[in-house]
Amino acid sequence: MVVQGASGIAKDLAKMSSKSAVKLLAPSEDGGLFRWVALLTGSKNAVKGFGFLLGAALLATLGFVWAVLGMAAILAVILIAVLIAMPPGLPKGRKGAKFSEVFFKSSNVNWLSAARVFLFGARDVWFVVGIPIYFYAVLSDGTVAGNRTAFFMIGTFMAVWVILYGFVQVLAPRILRTSSRPQGELVHTAKGWAWTLAVIPATMTAAALASDGPQSWLTVSLIAGLLIFGAVFAINSALHSYLILAFTKAERVTMDFGFYYMANAGGRLLGAILSGVTYQLGGLPLMLGTATIMVAGAAMIASCLRDNSRDKAV
Repeated sequence: MVVQGASGIAKDLAKMSSKSAVKLLAPSEDGGLFRWVALLTGSKNAVKGFGFLLGAALLATLGFVWAVLGMAAILAVILIAVLIAMPPGLPKGRKGAKFSEVFFKSSNVNWLSAARVFLFGARDVWFVVGIPIYFYAVLSDGTVAGNRTAFFMIGTFMAVWVILYGFVQVLAPRILRTSSRPQGELVHTAKGWAWTLAVIPATMTAAALASDGPQSWLTVSLIAGLLIFGAVFAINSALHSYLILAFTKAERVTMDFGFYYMANAGGRLLGAILSGVTYQLGGLPLMLGTATIMVAGAAMIASCLRDNSRDKAV
C-alpha cells in the first residue's frame, strides 16, 4: 500500500508537470493549446489502457516480481530520455513559494476544480466497485475457471473503455472545432456537454429500476451506455483540461494545476467510497443515480464559469 501510494503521488506529479509545460510550450494560435493538451491527455489514457492489458499479460506469464521489475526498467528508460531531451527554458520554480499562495487564484480555477470533484467522482462511482462487481455476478458461474474468465472479461472491458476514452480525448479538438472558436464559446460549450453527460447515467438508472435484477438485456444496455458515457465524458474531461490552462497565468500554472489535480484526486476518492457504499445499500439504481446527481452537480458548477478573456459572463 505504501509503494502504491508513492507511485500514485509520482504519477500525479508527472501529469501536473507535463500539462503545466504544455501551457508554456504549445502555440497559442489556431487552438494550439487545446490541441496539445488533448493529445497529451488522450495519449496518456490510451497508454494507461494498454498498460492494463500488458500488466495482466505479464502477471499471467512472468509473475508478479518480473512484471514489476519490467515496469521499473521501462520507467528507467523514460527517465533517462526525459533527462536527455527535456526542452530548455522551462521554469525552475520558486523555492520561497508559500503554501498559502495556492489558494490565491481566480474564481474560474475554483469553480473548475469544484466541477472536477463531481465529474470524476461521478465516473468512479460506477467504475471502481459497482460495475465490476455487477459484471462478476453476471459472468461468473462460481467455479475457479468461471471466476478467471469473469476477471479477464471485466479487466478487458475496463482496459478497452480507458483506451477508447483516450482516443476520443485526442479527437476532442476536431469534434469541438476549437481552432475556430474563442475561449468564451468553449466555456459555454463545457456547460452543455456536462448536461449531456448527465442524461446517460440517468437513462441507465431508469433501466436498472425497470429491471428485476441481473438480466441479459440490462447487461447489454449497461455496456452500451458506459461506452457512450466514456465518449461524452472524454469530451468533458478534455474541455476541463484545456480550460484550467486557459484560465491560469504562466507564472503560477503549476500552483493552479496542482490545486486542480488535488480536486481531481478528492473526487476520485469520494467516488471510490460512494461506489462501494451505494452498491451495497441500493445496488445498480442507487449507484447510477448517485453518478447522475454528481454529473448534474458538475454541470451546475460549470455554469458559474466566466469568460475571463473578455471579462464578461458567458
